[in-house]
Amino acid sequence: MAKDSPASGWLHRAADSDVWWSFKSSPMTVGAATVTFLIVAIAFLSPVLAPHTPFDPATLSLTDGLKPPAMLSADGDWTFPLGTDDQGRDILSSIMYGTRLSLVVGFASVVVAMALGITLGLVSGYIGGAVDALIMRIADVQLTFPAILVALLIDGIVRGIISVKRHDEIAIYVIVGAIGLSFWVQYARTVRGSVLVEKNKEYVQAARVIGLSPLLIMVRHVLPNVTGPVLVIATINLGLAIITEATLSFLGVGLPSTEPSLGTLIRLGNEVLQSGDWWITVFPGITLAALVLAVNLLGDWLRDALNPKLR
Repeated sequence: MAKDSPASGWLHRAADSDVWWSFKSSPMTVGAATVTFLIVAIAFLSPVLAPHTPFDPATLSLTDGLKPPAMLSADGDWTFPLGTDDQGRDILSSIMYGTRLSLVVGFASVVVAMALGITLGLVSGYIGGAVDALIMRIADVQLTFPAILVALLIDGIVRGIISVKRHDEIAIYVIVGAIGLSFWVQYARTVRGSVLVEKNKEYVQAARVIGLSPLLIMVRHVLPNVTGPVLVIATINLGLAIITEATLSFLGVGLPSTEPSLGTLIRLGNEVLQSGDWWITVFPGITLAALVLAVNLLGDWLRDALNPKLR
């Protein structure tokens, strides 16, 4: 009788796990996962699925500007089902491309925050002493400021150092770094608390006895045992990162209008909202709200599913 392949065995274990049972038994979680998957898939396939290329000036025509949504107005054009903005850009295509930018910034910001927070949390908890005190005092100071203010401060410093043109060229890197540096504290404090518990356990003591270096012990033995809480924080912070980017872009310090994210689209639409052209800001706003709500629901479910006290 042939043995199951490693991939097949992994799938069987996953299907029998408490996490999968918790997922499939919650209709709200399944719905949130479906919405998240659809939005992410459509966003990253936007070069293929989008009916227009909204950020290519050669394809735009001012005569197509401010067309209302075809599904809601007889004056609309089904070539632009959700209408157009004042530059003649298709709102549907702009949302698809803008959502991709928002997701890229959100994912990259979370990765930056995780890398910095996990590293500092491991070092702080394992080494302790003056190093622990220094890192935690820096974290305490940063916690006194809202994340949006920290991101604004970092962006303002970069704007003061380089030219406006250069800033627009590297805007996505600046915003990713600013948001990532705003969210590292949660990871560091969580990892530090877990490391303080794990480093006194027998498997860590055994690793020390056989002569493994502190770096190897932290990475190979301690880190895998603190990933559960970190994964929950990362899921929740993804929604927060997307909202933070949208807020910064709405304030005019995020991504440039030549490559707008959802926040930039909402800001551009808000400028003409009083003229009755509501669709320019409403449809990106609905997309942003649906995406963040779905991600937050997944984060709440993951937090409960990975909590052994609730099993």
